[in-house]
Amino acid sequence: MTSALPPSLPAPVALELQRVAERWRQLPLGHALVRLPVVRALVEDLAGEPVPDLGPAVVIDQLRVVAYDAVRAGMPQGELADRLATLRRALT
Repeated sequence: MTSALPPSLPAPVALELQRVAERWRQLPLGHALVRLPVVRALVEDLAGEPVPDLGPAVVIDQLRVVAYDAVRAGMPQGELADRLATLRRALT
């Protein structure tokens, strides 16, 4: 049995998601813990419901999942890319 791969993200969304993930990996743990609520707020907003808090090691994976879901639900790619860019800038 083979599983289908998720559809590709639109290029602007994929680029911003990659940039957010890279920025997140570069943060010292203490800074990541301080910024974790900002990332979680976007995750939960995109999900439309509470999402389990699995900590800083997993939050970017959660963001990826809800970004795919948002695209599949019809969120405009420009809006999602802008929200991810705003998040990235907040991680400085």
